[in-house]
Amino acid sequence: MDSPRRRNSQSALMSLEAAAASARGGFGCMFSTSEEFEMALITERRAQGRYDQRRMRWPAILFIGCALMIAGTVLLFSR
Repeated sequence: MDSPRRRNSQSALMSLEAAAASARGGFGCMFSTSEEFEMALITERRAQGRYDQRRMRWPAILFIGCALMIAGTVLLFSR
């Protein structure tokens, strides 16, 4: 005869095994290598527009400003 305690412990063991199988299934990865993962990550970020190249105009403006100052200095002292 099965005692109630044995049935209870057996059902607890089966429940624990089911929980462990479920937890193991959560660790599955759809990428076989880290390169595949990183490529998918970059592709997704590009689709979101995170890698837009916004050109800064400050370097060109500073260069022109410095060039004008040097030209003005040369013209001022060449007289």
